[in-house]
Amino acid sequence: MRASDVHENDELLEHYVASLQQAGMYVGKPVISVARVFFGRIGADGWTRLSIDEQCALPDKYRRVVGWLMVTGRLAATCEYLVRVPAYLGGIASRLRPTTFAAFCATGAELGYSHKSLVQQWSVVAKVAALNRQSPEALSADLLARGCRDLLDALERQPRDTSAVRHAVSRDFFRAGATLFHAGMLDQLPPRRSWDDGRRRQEQWARVPGALRQRMLAHVEQMRVSLRPSTVAYIEATLREFGCFLATSSDVARVADIRRSHIEAFKLHLAVRPSAKGGTLCRNSVAQRLGVLRCFFERLTDWGGDDVPASVLVFAGDLPIRDQPLPRFLDDGAAAKLLVAARADPDPFTRLCVEFLARTGMRKREFLDLTIDAVVQIGSGYWLRVPLGKLHNDRYIPLHPQLKDLLDGWLAERPASLRIPFVFTRHGRRIGKQTVDAAVAKVAAAAGIGHVTPHQLRHTLATQAINRGMSLEAIAALLGHRSMRMTMVYARIADRTVANEYFAVSEKVEALYGQPAHLPADVEGAEMLKLRKEMHQRMLGNGYCARPVELDCHFESICESCTFFVTTIEFKPTLQRQRDDAANKGQIGRRKIFDGLLDRLDGEAS
Repeated sequence: MRASDVHENDELLEHYVASLQQAGMYVGKPVISVARVFFGRIGADGWTRLSIDEQCALPDKYRRVVGWLMVTGRLAATCEYLVRVPAYLGGIASRLRPTTFAAFCATGAELGYSHKSLVQQWSVVAKVAALNRQSPEALSADLLARGCRDLLDALERQPRDTSAVRHAVSRDFFRAGATLFHAGMLDQLPPRRSWDDGRRRQEQWARVPGALRQRMLAHVEQMRVSLRPSTVAYIEATLREFGCFLATSSDVARVADIRRSHIEAFKLHLAVRPSAKGGTLCRNSVAQRLGVLRCFFERLTDWGGDDVPASVLVFAGDLPIRDQPLPRFLDDGAAAKLLVAARADPDPFTRLCVEFLARTGMRKREFLDLTIDAVVQIGSGYWLRVPLGKLHNDRYIPLHPQLKDLLDGWLAERPASLRIPFVFTRHGRRIGKQTVDAAVAKVAAAAGIGHVTPHQLRHTLATQAINRGMSLEAIAALLGHRSMRMTMVYARIADRTVANEYFAVSEKVEALYGQPAHLPADVEGAEMLKLRKEMHQRMLGNGYCARPVELDCHFESICESCTFFVTTIEFKPTLQRQRDDAANKGQIGRRKIFDGLLDRLDGEAS
């Protein structure tokens, strides 16, 4: 060992001892002896020259000295070392930076984390800080995310099964990001998405030929300017899937190489492709993906250039006709059971979630986007400002006093250290859509009404409103519809309205069939009643008079010889008696009239 190295190691030993004493840690002869041996035999520079296997094979007593060097930034930490052996970085960092650790724990406890969880979070924060040779309070969200990915990659390279460890690391990083942000140590809240998503997308895009990949990604960036992030993500995923399909099943190198046969093969691929929920893709999903490709090719054709489709590749007929089922809703009995079960649930978020969705008709995303200033008082009542949602419009809806009380109770438990304005948070992060789905499903199961989704509660409120006489214009304003066409669908599912009218008419029809001679005055309707009265006036003893109303009758005493006289076979006995009466009285002319009528009836009958 060189003299300069010996002098440097002696200085590190002095700093090590002084640092431990300042942190209030035990510094006895055994501790000093271990440190002196480490710095005398190996030292900081010697440590970096060791292989990873040699580093991990050193006795455990040296690891606390190595950990001190890493925490203080005097030694560069490596992911392979941190995932293979206990490095004790969390405990060392908590002693060396007690103020930072205390602030971290205080914020985490206010967010609802246990002390055990906070110790685990602090440990991974210390590891990332050591990887970057930074203090924990100097980390950024990007450094935290990058450190997480590097540690997960190192874990995957281990020969043993590390799936449980990887899950724990991802969980602790996710929680630590929220604690650091609300403690004011991070500039932004790290994203909720999985740490592996970005890497997986990059690996898939890497399989797509370069020219084709550039065209697709350029289209995605153009769509990002005008469309919602969720829509852009769907477009990116569809183009990435199509690009990977072409890369594995053809020799397509750019857009101009794509032919109609490739589209037809991709259609067959989509038809049998498994979906995330099991089974295959539904017709709507297939139509959406083909619609993305059609838009992509049409945009490239409009923009022009060297690499454009050689011909029209996707036609309107390629898109399956989308199913348009009626919205699913709960009947009045099921809705009542759901609310009763919700009010009996011990979880305050579950009660609040079901009550709000069922009584305001908000979309799930609108509910989760509510901010702490969403409630406003107008006059003597309270109104709820629903944030910009699916249709990019916001609105005010009346807030029921019971909902106001539930919301006030929830906000009263809100941690004071939260730096995000959203109402529904848990452990410093926004509550996700999956939590809302689980809350509604749990209450529905407790109510015994089967599976229920949050959007069904929106449909239920609209159906209840229209069945009780609420106008379509008011329903459209309540639900935030942009056009009446969206609201008219509830007129089709208004079961109570249709049922009431149907049964009212059915009673009248049954009365018409059962007792035609004693119908109520309002059963037949005005026109039918007028016709029946007129036919009664025209009724004869042996038939009916079909003379138009506007013509006068000059032969009132000889109806049977009138050209407007009509009779049928049912009146034959009457006509026969009238004919016999004329014969008995010697009325030859009258008898001939009835003979003619009887002969005509016999001829018609035969």
